[in-house]
Amino acid sequence: MKYQWILFDADETLFHFDNFAGLKHMFAQHGVAFEQTEYDEYQSLNKPLWVEYQNGNISAEQLQTRRFQRWSDTLAISTKELNKQFLDAMADICKTLPGALELVTYLHESKVNMGIITNGFAQLQHIRLERTGFLPYFSPVVISELVGVAKPHPKIFEDALDKMGSPDKKHVLMVGDTLESDILGGNNFGFDTCWLNRHSKQHPAEITPTHQISSLTELLVWLKEQ
Repeated sequence: MKYQWILFDADETLFHFDNFAGLKHMFAQHGVAFEQTEYDEYQSLNKPLWVEYQNGNISAEQLQTRRFQRWSDTLAISTKELNKQFLDAMADICKTLPGALELVTYLHESKVNMGIITNGFAQLQHIRLERTGFLPYFSPVVISELVGVAKPHPKIFEDALDKMGSPDKKHVLMVGDTLESDILGGNNFGFDTCWLNRHSKQHPAEITPTHQISSLTELLVWLKEQ
């Protein structure tokens, strides 16, 4: 196989990240009926904060706490505690994407090294890998919160490459679902990139992945041909 290393994004690449379900699960514990209206309001805060985080304008801690400010005021619970409860809820409902288990099993048996680079948060990563049985297969697991910058910043890819033992970049593939972080970051760093485009979106001319797939099953078929 051409690739000795495959680096994966985590959320919506290996794992479902169902924000709405996680928030419903969390707020139910506080007797709050969290419905679409509440979710839309949350996302109107959350989405711009993620853009600010990826652009390096705010820290992980600022993102995690600011998105829960309104609910902190309403429930008289600290934003930090609400964020912790949310990540616990996300761990409780965690599932892998279709085809993830078959893909990881094949790559492991084929002696292909696997790592994760995620803009997600540290509290969730280890427990989720453990609960899905994926923990033994992924090293390094590089987390933006701990590195201090988020994808697409080159420093997070540099950190991963160092932890991998500095293999030749041409033998590394970055797989992810987000053009602006996974694909742009991987392209700029000199990795081949594979865009998991599950919703048949168009990519802009300035962010062109090396390869594109609509499912992890399709990725498995493609990698077997390499």
